[in-house]
Amino acid sequence: MDLIQAEEEVARVVGAASRVDPTGGGTHREVGGLPPEEATVVRAPVGVVTYDAADLTVAVGAGTTVAELTEVLATAGQECALDPRDPTATVGGTIASGLSGPRRPRVGPLRDQVLEVRFATADGRLVRGGGPTVKNVTGYDIPRLLVGSLGTIGVLTRLILRCRPVPASVWWGVSDDAPDAVRARFLRPATVAWDGAVTRVRLEGHPADVETEAAGAGLEAAEPFTWPVGEHRGRASVAPGRVVELARALEAANGVRWVAEIGVGTVHVATDSEAAFGAARADAQRCGGWLLREAGAPGLDGFGIDLPNAALLARVKGAFDPTGKLAPGRLPIPESPSQVRGEVRPS
Repeated sequence: MDLIQAEEEVARVVGAASRVDPTGGGTHREVGGLPPEEATVVRAPVGVVTYDAADLTVAVGAGTTVAELTEVLATAGQECALDPRDPTATVGGTIASGLSGPRRPRVGPLRDQVLEVRFATADGRLVRGGGPTVKNVTGYDIPRLLVGSLGTIGVLTRLILRCRPVPASVWWGVSDDAPDAVRARFLRPATVAWDGAVTRVRLEGHPADVETEAAGAGLEAAEPFTWPVGEHRGRASVAPGRVVELARALEAANGVRWVAEIGVGTVHVATDSEAAFGAARADAQRCGGWLLREAGAPGLDGFGIDLPNAALLARVKGAFDPTGKLAPGRLPIPESPSQVRGEVRPS
């Protein structure tokens, strides 16, 4: 079965099902709300369709793993900056989760990597959004709408992604100085990560430029930062100016491990108990933010807050999936047509 036939089969299955569970590699399966029970599992097609290294674009089946895509692009010295925590994640699953990687200060958020999407609608149609060129700006920005949707408004089947040259040089440095002071020494560092003890910086670019920037900042060479690990994991989002405040609160808590992305507003959290995860969520809320569940913590809501754009989400959901069949429960929005209409009815 070729890719087009595989996409058509996905659309047929989605259209015929009463409840749909879009599934990739399973690495983002616990992000946010839990997958629906007793639903038809739908998997996207696999494989690189076309790769135009000169145009810096690649078309790929949404079921392809990021590791497989990375291997193909490496043959031309290029990459696509998806940067999931686990490279066995699928391209579609990574995009649908909406979780940007730690190199965001340099390469931009996840949504900036997507040029075009093809997806199956709730009524079984294949729809295309966006365009295959980097400068495409025509029409509704459907691709960005799919980023972070967790499969609730369409099942991704194919994507055209933006590529970039693999950095000629990558260097990690470390400093004992305050994280914001370290961040201020650089123009566009790839990553600035702080664990409460030291600040680690990833620099990318031409070797001479990286060497000059590293020397000017007074950093010592170091190993890359490591993600906090634990049975219960998540990422807190706060205003960038309050990251240090949140990190200090987490530091005072028992059983909470964390790494903060300086300049971004993200703090990665891991705990061994659900109670500690809940306490970390409370700290994030006291700092004006929230903590998204990425894994574990089954007794807690995936988001922990009422989404501020819930009314808008309800309208989008009602337009794309009026019966609420696509990934119900993954996002905290109404699922039935009457609920959707009631959520946004003017007073």
